[in-house]
Amino acid sequence: MLLHPGSGYRIKDDYVEIIGGMRLRIIGWDRRYDDYENREARLIYRRDKMILWISKRIPKPKKYTPIDVIGVDINEQKIVYGDEIINIEKDTAIDKAYRYIRLAEDLQRKYSSSRYLAWRRRKRILNRIRSYHEKARNILIDWTKKISLEIVRLAKELRYAVSREDLTNLIRSLRELPKDHRRKLIIMGYSRFERWIDWQAEKHGVPYVKVDPNGTSSECPICDYKGLEEVGYRRFRCPRCGFEADRDVIGKLNVRKKGLRKLGIVPRGGSLATPTAPQMTDVNPNR
Repeated sequence: MLLHPGSGYRIKDDYVEIIGGMRLRIIGWDRRYDDYENREARLIYRRDKMILWISKRIPKPKKYTPIDVIGVDINEQKIVYGDEIINIEKDTAIDKAYRYIRLAEDLQRKYSSSRYLAWRRRKRILNRIRSYHEKARNILIDWTKKISLEIVRLAKELRYAVSREDLTNLIRSLRELPKDHRRKLIIMGYSRFERWIDWQAEKHGVPYVKVDPNGTSSECPICDYKGLEEVGYRRFRCPRCGFEADRDVIGKLNVRKKGLRKLGIVPRGGSLATPTAPQMTDVNPNR
């Protein structure tokens, strides 16, 4: 239900008065935005609770002129971000969330058999299945919020821009993948990650850019050669210049390089790191 301030709802003391005589007690809200005017609100009913989402119009902070770019490369299992020196790797939350989805499906499959003809009327079973799906969704949303905020805060601290892949058309290529892998990618929800990192960048005044994902994992970030040779598990070497790195690191560097070109930024030193340049790595899996 969409409500307008004044005519549809009003906040008075510790209560919200809804049109029609409904009066809801406020059990908590984010006080950081009290100074901004209340706008349209949406009243929803979720699992025996009434929740009022109130929108606010907050002025965007002025964006600074970036001196460099943080490249972000994400796949099903890992997200890697940084520049030619900084390299931060973190596990995604897909496996943890997927376990709860499998629990829900196993429970539903069990009680769908001929031995449990009335399972759908059993509220306890339905609530447990629903809670597993909700748990999986919350795990992914929480991870997405935290990792996007970490990336944007790092960019702001360094006065960098954020460059990410535009994965809008990823769904078109999913049909060619194995079923289990395809399901995990769909559950992962890349569009959710894209929305949150863009939102955090706008909120904190950090410039960001979307780049074409084609070739980010198969092109040399140093000399642009397009025929990298696989020399180990997810490890590639350029036969032209000798650059060698993990596939995710190559993806991060190429996303950064495309972001630099799109924004017209010349990185400090005039070029990407040479193949012998050291990298500062922070590997901190999400537990």
